[in-house]
Amino acid sequence: MSDQNQQQQINIELDEKIAEGIYSNLAIINHSASEFVLDFVCIMPGAPKAKVKSRIVLTPQHAKRLVKALAENVHRFELAHGEIKDSEQPPIPLNFGPAGQA
Repeated sequence: MSDQNQQQQINIELDEKIAEGIYSNLAIINHSASEFVLDFVCIMPGAPKAKVKSRIVLTPQHAKRLVKALAENVHRFELAHGEIKDSEQPPIPLNFGPAGQA
């Protein structure tokens, strides 16, 4: 078998702190010509302020792959567990979140 036919194996480490995850109930997405910026926020009811808990910066190509992978996983989830209902969310104030592009 040639080297081109063998898949390269990558060992991915997940440290304990990252493995805990971060809860988010809002994502703010901005983009420029060269990158997509995803800010994950947790808004608590009645709180006048919310902080960005995590920011992920992606190339446009990786953003498109993420959209495709997420759609495929949502589809598999719904096949196993039924349709995910999209509940009505109150509108977020227009002055909330970052104003500029990355």
